[in-house]
Amino acid sequence: MLEAILIFVGLALLFGLLLGYASVRFKVEGNPVAESIDKILPQTQCGQCGFPGCKPYAEALAKGETEVNLCIPGGHEVMIQISEITGLEPKEMEVTEEEDKPKEIAKIDEDLCIGCVLCIKACPVDAILGATKLMHTVIEQECTGCELCVPVCPVDCIDMRPIPLSTRNWKWPEPGETTKPTEPSGGEQI
Repeated sequence: MLEAILIFVGLALLFGLLLGYASVRFKVEGNPVAESIDKILPQTQCGQCGFPGCKPYAEALAKGETEVNLCIPGGHEVMIQISEITGLEPKEMEVTEEEDKPKEIAKIDEDLCIGCVLCIKACPVDAILGATKLMHTVIEQECTGCELCVPVCPVDCIDMRPIPLSTRNWKWPEPGETTKPTEPSGGEQI
């Protein structure tokens, strides 16, 4: 009987030491709520929310220190997902004039580009390709339209242009939205 008690005490001490070591060695870094919020944010690092990037915004949301409706690139869908994760009340996105215009991407006039690399440094998603004293170009699929590259260009060779409408980016209009019917051109029939 004494041997059984000593074995159980020995096992309890052994497992206690293992659990103590595991809690110190395999400690979870960061806030898991902030990590799940950060995964749904668009990762544009544009700073339009008032934070220097998506991770600091996610951490502030997890602590309840900010509003759920500040991510402009993520829009209404991301705001709803954030409110579901945090339990915070969803709020209307702040309406700005920019929301009425279609999504735009940066376009560099390569004839005017002097290769200063200021736009490359300003781009949060590395959508601009080029080298010092050589022309630069924008990888259109990567550009988020944050417009951070436009003000830093010393020769004003960057313009924001709307994304051409195609079958890959067309979306159904929201219920209640009115859309202008398009006129068929020359030989097309409806």
